[in-house]
Amino acid sequence: MEHQVPEEQRTWGMLAHLSALAGFIIPFEHIVGPLIVWLMKREGWPFVAENGKESLNFQISMTIYMVAATILSLLLIGLPFLLVLPLLDLVGIVIAAVRANKGQTFRYPASIKFLT
Repeated sequence: MEHQVPEEQRTWGMLAHLSALAGFIIPFEHIVGPLIVWLMKREGWPFVAENGKESLNFQISMTIYMVAATILSLLLIGLPFLLVLPLLDLVGIVIAAVRANKGQTFRYPASIKFLT
């Protein structure tokens, strides 16, 4: 079911999620991109603010999980997580972007709520 969210806000909401994809190329851009979108559009655009916070919370959570997996990989325990976490990140970003484009807010699983 599509909500009555203006197209411009849906586009920015989607961008809040898709901007995290830059982190696959540029270190820490997965956090910087959603942060910029959220800071730019949070005032007066609650849909974009909500999607920006969701994306930012998830990307910070993924960073923590990757650091933990890297440390655990020294014991060989974290190696599978180093392979799976980037895939889960990518899938989550795509699903969230599609939902935002439909006027919905996606709640990422296993996301720590730093920003509420």
